[in-house]
Amino acid sequence: MLTVIDTGLCNVGSCLTMLRKLGAEPVASDDPAVVAASSRTILPGVGSFDAGMTALRSRGLDVALHTAVHERGASVLGICLGMQLLARRSEEGTSPGLGWIEADVVRFAPQAQLRIPHMGWNTVQRQAPSPLFEPGDTDSEFYFVHSFHVVPDDPGLVTAEATHGVSFAAAVGRGRIHGVQFHPEKSHRHGLQLLRRFLSAT
Repeated sequence: MLTVIDTGLCNVGSCLTMLRKLGAEPVASDDPAVVAASSRTILPGVGSFDAGMTALRSRGLDVALHTAVHERGASVLGICLGMQLLARRSEEGTSPGLGWIEADVVRFAPQAQLRIPHMGWNTVQRQAPSPLFEPGDTDSEFYFVHSFHVVPDDPGLVTAEATHGVSFAAAVGRGRIHGVQFHPEKSHRHGLQLLRRFLSAT
């Protein structure tokens, strides 16, 4: 079962549309039982870190995700805020994150003429092996909207980078846990390719 978690903090319709273009049959749900039984789960999100964690915990979805991923071996893809929620904590709030990636979430440091939030298309370059990216991926463009970015303790967890004033983690991964800071569901053919790879990853 492929589940797109619906916490009410994003429009899951775009994700569902893209997945259906790939021939998948996704289910949008905030039911912990459905999430816990999923073999692949997508965690999209926009908004603040604390609001995202509150939405998960108030529904029991944090526990359901743990069951799916850590007990049943499901794959998970966090998108935008969903990627940030995989980390331990964020400068944006006080709630602890899921803690599945040893990382903190930090705000882009102000720089002259640097627009924050980082919004629009940007080039993403593969940094480490990942089922989400082909070995030759060096110039794929994806759509971003964010003011914070994930900083892992281990740079080896960064599977792709982009630059906005500084280089930052555009994607992270470990085992079956993946996160992308950009929005593949808004990134046309490159987004479709990435979602196709996630669906076929072992």
